[in-house]
Amino acid sequence: MTATGPTPYAVDLVALGESMVTFLPTRPGPLADVPSFERGIGGAESNVACALAAAGHAVRWVSRVGADGFGDHLVEAVGAYGVDVSAVGRDRERPTGVYFRTAGDRSTDAHEVAYYRTGSAASAMSVANVDLSAALSGRVLHLSGITAALSGECLELLRELTARRDGRPLVSFDVNHRPGLWPRRGGADVVLDLARAADIVFVGADEARDAWGLHGARAVRDALPEPGTLVVKLGKGGAIAFDRNTEGPEDADGTATLQRAPRVDVVAAVGAGDAFAAGFLSATLRGLPPRDRLRHGHLWAAAVLTEAGDLAAPPSRGHADRLAALDDDAWGRLRLGPGWTCAGKASEEVRTP
Repeated sequence: MTATGPTPYAVDLVALGESMVTFLPTRPGPLADVPSFERGIGGAESNVACALAAAGHAVRWVSRVGADGFGDHLVEAVGAYGVDVSAVGRDRERPTGVYFRTAGDRSTDAHEVAYYRTGSAASAMSVANVDLSAALSGRVLHLSGITAALSGECLELLRELTARRDGRPLVSFDVNHRPGLWPRRGGADVVLDLARAADIVFVGADEARDAWGLHGARAVRDALPEPGTLVVKLGKGGAIAFDRNTEGPEDADGTATLQRAPRVDVVAAVGAGDAFAAGFLSATLRGLPPRDRLRHGHLWAAAVLTEAGDLAAPPSRGHADRLAALDDDAWGRLRLGPGWTCAGKASEEVRTP
């Protein structure tokens, strides 16, 4: 599945979804003991938008925020990355969502996150109050299962945007199944249906196991035969892409390409999934083959993993292309640490154990 060639679309990618103001602790410890916080931004879809814009793609973010200072900050901060924010609506009755989190890894039991997003402006997004023409104006439309969980109106909006019609852009869907956001059981089936309507799907192997009881990448593909491209993330094992448009002799459904991730000296395991999707989509927009799409996904994820926040500048295109072109042996020896995206540290990028 590719998005190359002349198109009538105004931008390369549109990302639609909620972004929130995030408050990050100034020191480690439980939320009850943290005396102060630093303000940032966070949101799965806007993270993808910011990363792609920072890499030089034309990107638009579609959402709604409150008519408040936090909404002002979000629009300004996302726009500062070069993202077109002209289609972000303002809601005078509902606030902008915010959340607080501790400094640790989100995957650990000790990690705390306190969301204040119920009744937010973005949770009221609907077919009636979102600019659908702006949402459909990109070569790729990027969505996630998080939006579907925010409200019935949001789910209706995603179903409208993923409906198959002539001229529909490529729909990219990150499953991002968050059971805690769904008011009742059944969210897993909803996101599965949305994924089946998409052209490019990202899902973690552990996520597919927990949500759908599927074990292994092949089982996920069997349950999701519709998308032209399916990416199953395997954690430290890398990621596998099933691509129907790259025919292979062993796979009538297209070639299955596995690429392991480089070793990374992790600073903070936050935002890597969004960065991976952004890197993969960037390479897709450029028409690169599945192996290189996966490698760019891993490299962009490594850029975030070696920084403290949810967002990090991706490696330059030339820098990432050189690393993605390494032979299998050199790619297997690749190890990336803090600062690796700086051109001046190129000599340190490939190190033997």
